[in-house]
Amino acid sequence: MNSPNVLDDGPSDYQKARIPASEFETRDDYLDHELKIFSPRRWKLNLPGRDFSFEWEDLVPALAGTIGITVMFSAVISAYAAGFGLDQAFVIENVRLELMVSATLFVILVSGFLNPRANLAGNHGPMIPLIGMIAASGGHPLALGIMIGIFGMALSLSKGGSKLVNLTSHGVSGGLLIYLGAIGVLSQLGQFKDWAIANGVGPVFIVVLMVTTVVYAYLAKIRKRWMAIPVCSGLALVISLAMGAPFEFVTSPGLPSFNPMYWWGETTGWKLGLPDLSHFIAVTPFAILAVGMWSPDFLGHRVFQELNYPKEAKNALMDVDDTMTSVSLRQATASIIGGGNVSSSWGTFMIPSAIAKRPIPGGAILTGVFCILLAVTGYPMDLTVWRPIMCIALLVGVFMPLLEAGIQMVKDNQGAETAGICILGSAVVNPVFGWALTMLLDNNGLIGNAERKNTLGIADRIIIPGAAFTLCTISMLLVGMIPGIPALL
Repeated sequence: MNSPNVLDDGPSDYQKARIPASEFETRDDYLDHELKIFSPRRWKLNLPGRDFSFEWEDLVPALAGTIGITVMFSAVISAYAAGFGLDQAFVIENVRLELMVSATLFVILVSGFLNPRANLAGNHGPMIPLIGMIAASGGHPLALGIMIGIFGMALSLSKGGSKLVNLTSHGVSGGLLIYLGAIGVLSQLGQFKDWAIANGVGPVFIVVLMVTTVVYAYLAKIRKRWMAIPVCSGLALVISLAMGAPFEFVTSPGLPSFNPMYWWGETTGWKLGLPDLSHFIAVTPFAILAVGMWSPDFLGHRVFQELNYPKEAKNALMDVDDTMTSVSLRQATASIIGGGNVSSSWGTFMIPSAIAKRPIPGGAILTGVFCILLAVTGYPMDLTVWRPIMCIALLVGVFMPLLEAGIQMVKDNQGAETAGICILGSAVVNPVFGWALTMLLDNNGLIGNAERKNTLGIADRIIIPGAAFTLCTISMLLVGMIPGIPALL
């Protein structure tokens, strides 16, 4: 695995500390050791062999991340297309653009080589249900992308993201993860069932789910759960086709346009023209809301690393503020070029990567390569958005692990109380409201551990949580996300 050292005279600390896998009793012991000695250079060039290695386990998060991000990109662009009256050909080309921009400029370059502690900049899943509302309210994808980039950089440079994560107790985190996991599971099951019935292959739903449940349980038992996405998605493909589920390849090889004026022309691309001041005003609440949801989103991804990595592997944990910087830059850059994705930390990569006990860079580089190949060839995109594969990939790769991690974090009655309030607030309004409200109550001893407030200063108890709750609530009031209250904007 070691490559010639082209920048330094001697071997790096990582090279000196490496021990061959054959000298460890188990594969897990070797992977734990690799995590402990991982010490990347922040915003400097990191090289394979000198600063990190490739292992075959890196293929799993790379494959899972590629499948997951293609599904999520397609969901966002399809929602925009429905609101603006654009066809499926537009959706495919814009997804291709997003894949190419993400892979070349940020996945490979940033997370692979320049800052391997920044998680990959991916998709903001919780914002998908709001895309139709953004289009209907006069929002413009370019204006939204620029505003998210500006707000995100402000939060990153002020270290506000990591501060919010540190102020979130295990009870709050557990409740948030349980809610997100449960809602995701129920949503995917419902979509898969409806698809199977609509296509006249109802039995496919129950057979695929039964096989998936057994295989997922077995993989968890033998501690190979990180293989769940490729194994279970492959089984879903084979079983569904064998039982007569309809499928055909329709996307041919090609490259998208990289000309911003094509995408933001009045008669080409989005057919919207360039945004004006009214467009920026219309998207501001949505941009605030998107950035406000980054902290709990990032928290959920980092938690998986903390649960699966050895305690000594501090340098392998994703840096929240650096990830926010990367996500903010990726959001603004892709939007200016012509993309419609709403960015966040890449969960379908990080979750299997953490379970597989791998640091970020090796998997990031492979993910970028896979995304480029997928965008260029075209045909595999049809597989990743096919309902049986898409639902199973999201179930076993994202939502079930979220649910399990949340349950693990609730360790006592006080944590259960806090988690319950978080779940209730999330169900009444949305996960952002539940997170912000519960963090404010928990840090002031009104729920959960009453002694917690004694360990926090006034800024950590009132000012920061209060500002987070107020900002989130106001933005949701403006866009009509508080049940029973019409949009104020």
